[in-house]
Amino acid sequence: MSGGDLAALSLAEAGRLVRDRKLSPIEITDACLAQIERLEPRLNAFITVTADAAKQAAEARSEQIAAGTRSGRLQGLPVAIKDLFDVAGVRMTAGSRILAENVATEDSEVATRLKAAGAVMLGKLNLHEFAFGATGVNPHYGPARNPWDPERMTGGSSSGSGAAVAAGECLAALGTDTGGSIRIPASLCGIVGLKPTYGRVSKRGVLPLSWAFDHIGPMTRTVEDSALLLEVLAGLDPGDPSCVDQPVPDYTRSLNGGVRGLRIGVPRRFFFENVDPEVETAVRAAIKLLGEMGATISEIDAPLIDEIPGALTAIMLPEALAVHQRWLNERSDDYGDDVRYRLELGSTYLAMHYVQAQRLREIVVRAWREEVFSRVDLIATPTTPITARSIEQAGASPESGSGLQVTFSLIRFTNPLNLLGVPAISVPCGFSAEGLPIGLQLAGRWWNEGAVLRAAHAYETATDWHKRRPPLVAAS
Repeated sequence: MSGGDLAALSLAEAGRLVRDRKLSPIEITDACLAQIERLEPRLNAFITVTADAAKQAAEARSEQIAAGTRSGRLQGLPVAIKDLFDVAGVRMTAGSRILAENVATEDSEVATRLKAAGAVMLGKLNLHEFAFGATGVNPHYGPARNPWDPERMTGGSSSGSGAAVAAGECLAALGTDTGGSIRIPASLCGIVGLKPTYGRVSKRGVLPLSWAFDHIGPMTRTVEDSALLLEVLAGLDPGDPSCVDQPVPDYTRSLNGGVRGLRIGVPRRFFFENVDPEVETAVRAAIKLLGEMGATISEIDAPLIDEIPGALTAIMLPEALAVHQRWLNERSDDYGDDVRYRLELGSTYLAMHYVQAQRLREIVVRAWREEVFSRVDLIATPTTPITARSIEQAGASPESGSGLQVTFSLIRFTNPLNLLGVPAISVPCGFSAEGLPIGLQLAGRWWNEGAVLRAAHAYETATDWHKRRPPLVAAS
């Protein structure tokens, strides 16, 4: 196989080849590093590439395999992580000027688990500054660019993760999701992005944006890869108070159960309002296919859906301000305009607003538990109502209104699920006439990632959207 073909492998495919000794960790790591060298001048997906450390790790994994030693589910497989996670000895910039020279002294819990599973770490990925935005346009490190059209945004905040996975610069990546920051770039870049249940994956060693809504999850080429990564990442971490002690199922083993018998709800309103016609057509066709495959499709109401955005904002913005208060006081000019604008907006909320929003959140969760997830196993919606807009439009100043309009459009269908804390996935379900990816969002009840993954895998297996490669990559 050529280097480009190796870099196009899924995580699971590469893992099987490595286990069968048909592919070495050195070969697959070199292929990804070559792809990074080839494409980075156009894509700007990475902030830091740790090539030397990756090569050393690949050699160590190869020696282990030669000696017959197994180090874990990801032995010798190259991955990259958003530059919001601590990795000992590596810069953690959070996509900011303020932390440009910050070097982590310890591994985050997820980095520890990746290394324990045998993964080879390629480096740190670009993101919207401090993960506080949905476009991925970064004024300090430049925007990550969409492999399907480098003049288009990737979506954010896990922008580099979306671009790198879609372009074959790594086999998989990690992102964070506070209002949609895994699922949005997954949708816009044509890959799979999974936000697990709140508390499923430890956030220790990850710079927070909002303690109430931050999630960590995988961004991959296939649903199987997301299931595999979640098995590695999930589980109790006593060092993270938000991490919950719940059994971690064998997600990969249950993937092939199909959708027969699953009840899928389609919201009557909100989730299909003000949607690009091409997006609605693709998503409704995907839902129809799930029905033809044996799922029971029904319309549902989305209780209190109009109140959710306000409640989420009244919680998230003050929490973000609490994280950034000192830096905002001392180094305000070092923030990008859009992030500074959002942080300053956080100061307009009173403690009363925050408490009321938290109370409303409890009411919303109870309503969805009793009125939605008692009747259906999953809901199906578009991930985003739009496809990738131009970087110029997405990066417009807050005063212009253009950039804000793009941001509000991107988060509209994802952030309600952050307030709920339920697991949700974006899986490719089509392309626009301009050749831009479209994502189907499936969400399930709390702790039931298995049903979400199973339905997404069944749909993926019945289609070939995930097999398409961006023109930029195919031409490289």
